[in-house]
Amino acid sequence: MSTEEKSLHFIEQIIEDSLESGFPKDKLRFRFPPEPNGYLHIGHAKSICLNFGLGLRYNAPVNLRFDDTNPAKEEQEYVDAIKEDLLWLGFNWAEERYASDYFQQLYDWAVLMIKKGKAYIDSQSSEDMAAQKGTPTQPGVDGPYRNRSIEENLTLFEGMKNGDFPEGSHVLRAKIDMTSKNMLLRDPLMYRVLHRHHHRTGNDWKIYPMYDYAHGESDYIEQISHSICTLEFVMHRELYNWFLDQIYDASKVRPNQYEFARLNLNYTVMSKRKLLQLVQENIVNGWDDPRMPTISGLRRRGYTAKSIRNFCETIGVAKRENVIDVSLLEFCLREDLNKTAPRVMAVLDPVRLLITNYPAGKEEWLEAENNQEDETAGYRKVPFSRELYIERDDFLEVAPAKFFRLSIGDEVRLKNGYIIKGESVTKDSGGVITEIQVTYDEDSRSGSGSEASKRKVAGTLHWVSISHAIEAEVRLYDRLFIDEAPDSHKEKNFLDFMNETSLEVVKGFVEPSLSKVKANDKFQFQRLGYFNVDKDSTASKLVFNKTVGLKDAWEEKGKKEENLLMNTLKEINKYVKEKDGITTDIILKSIIDNIKSIDNYSLIINTIVKNIKNDNNALLFANLILKNSDKVTFKDIELELLTKLFSMSLKSQLVPVRILVIGNLKEDSENLHNFQVQLSELKNSEKNEKVLELLKTI
Repeated sequence: MSTEEKSLHFIEQIIEDSLESGFPKDKLRFRFPPEPNGYLHIGHAKSICLNFGLGLRYNAPVNLRFDDTNPAKEEQEYVDAIKEDLLWLGFNWAEERYASDYFQQLYDWAVLMIKKGKAYIDSQSSEDMAAQKGTPTQPGVDGPYRNRSIEENLTLFEGMKNGDFPEGSHVLRAKIDMTSKNMLLRDPLMYRVLHRHHHRTGNDWKIYPMYDYAHGESDYIEQISHSICTLEFVMHRELYNWFLDQIYDASKVRPNQYEFARLNLNYTVMSKRKLLQLVQENIVNGWDDPRMPTISGLRRRGYTAKSIRNFCETIGVAKRENVIDVSLLEFCLREDLNKTAPRVMAVLDPVRLLITNYPAGKEEWLEAENNQEDETAGYRKVPFSRELYIERDDFLEVAPAKFFRLSIGDEVRLKNGYIIKGESVTKDSGGVITEIQVTYDEDSRSGSGSEASKRKVAGTLHWVSISHAIEAEVRLYDRLFIDEAPDSHKEKNFLDFMNETSLEVVKGFVEPSLSKVKANDKFQFQRLGYFNVDKDSTASKLVFNKTVGLKDAWEEKGKKEENLLMNTLKEINKYVKEKDGITTDIILKSIIDNIKSIDNYSLIINTIVKNIKNDNNALLFANLILKNSDKVTFKDIELELLTKLFSMSLKSQLVPVRILVIGNLKEDSENLHNFQVQLSELKNSEKNEKVLELLKTI
């Protein structure tokens, strides 16, 4: 059977071209260069898999180099976490290096550049320097210190190194071109004064190199052949090469920088600064909170290293930015866990079930398959008795059509057990069901081979025997944000989109086979999803994290919300045509309830924008959303579009539209003054009494 070889991505093609052009294969060398100022996240996983994947493909060394040039933000904790994450993902490095290893060499090169007239000390304030650099359309101008003498520059630079000057007093700048179209070449900073303790060099240094200077020179010291970074560094490449030009020795390998599109994932944030904010403000419980997109958070939640590697391979390496749906990451996880996670039974919202015709005191140990996807997984024994727990939502006294669970008079099968039939219930004083009474068919045990065991019933339920069940804390995690792009809205803080139900802690019961579990053991709770044993778990208190559901609940929710809005627009048509006042009130309440139930901010915004058109029903819909949704404000709509909506609505032939827009304008005091003329004209022409009364209130 022939197999088609996977096509090369563009970075691999660049390397192949280098080799074909005569570059020695044994000189190939790569690096993964994290800054130790936070924990690695899923976006870094793509870069890790790319760089270490190239190392494996070409049998070339890959260095782990920490770009630790900013002691104000870097800590040993982050160094240790990064190393742990890499090893967990399945990658090891050839050499562990640090930019701080090269501080003396970088300083010596900087001195050499000063002597060559390629660098100088600038003593301007940061504000003056920013003004002097110009704008993308206006060239910069030479600063007052650009032509200092070499001797004065050397003296000042040595004083900076010795700690003679306060922070912010002087910087070392490269002397390149203040009129360059690339603003990064307008005499960029090379060194600044920082009286900060460094996690490796202590207080030895009072000056620290800037990233743009240190990064390329570090690549050169390590003889990295292909320096791979993300697209935001495209404009930095020219500067990268300029710094190399100052030190390059033709007998050595000259690094070249190549850029690829970073990973952008919806329903999350990738900024280390914003992730740090979540940690520092205790919005999450640390960097490894299972809701965080950090690798340590994903690991604690129950993600597997293989699923993350498969995800990175699936999305590939591209030159253009795009946003990947988090559902793809969850798909890769389900695909892996489906093959490897043992199936067990757990009940998370229990209600007691009594089998009235099962002998009191009797127990059986039923045979249960561990994983039907793995022939080697084998079987286990689960205890069965007269009193069980089942999920509360697996029962309804009176069931609607297509309810394939337990109800009075209907039959279901208990997984690995017997067919039962709902008979009666017991309720407390508040009407809440406390016990369900059922009968069982003794001849229907699964796998017994009897005629009764082969009988088909509507559904199968999971359960646990009450007398054998182990109590467990179960943490039900969901996405941290309710919006697809929480940090992309100009007038909104990303924290405005926090999912208030991203963590729910419940008391559940699990089968006794889980009594000896260890942290990071993974299971499928049948019919509920995949769960991971949390590090907080002890012998006396089991703690499980929900990793992912069996289905993509968010995709289902998204489709439901889209369909709900589409159907609500149809309800608008009914509302407009209906003549009976009571009926219109009922329809309007239904429309408003639907609007209030929508959580997806982007969906709401897009729906409003789509309905800003010369159509009475559409204008009514847009105004109703603006008035009744608590997810959107007037400031969230572009001013030009909002103005168009208000203007068209005031001219609408539909009375409810005019009433609604006047009400919205009263709430939007910032824009109200812009419509005074149009409102005055409406007062003169309006014939509807309700609209006239409302106009008088403005």
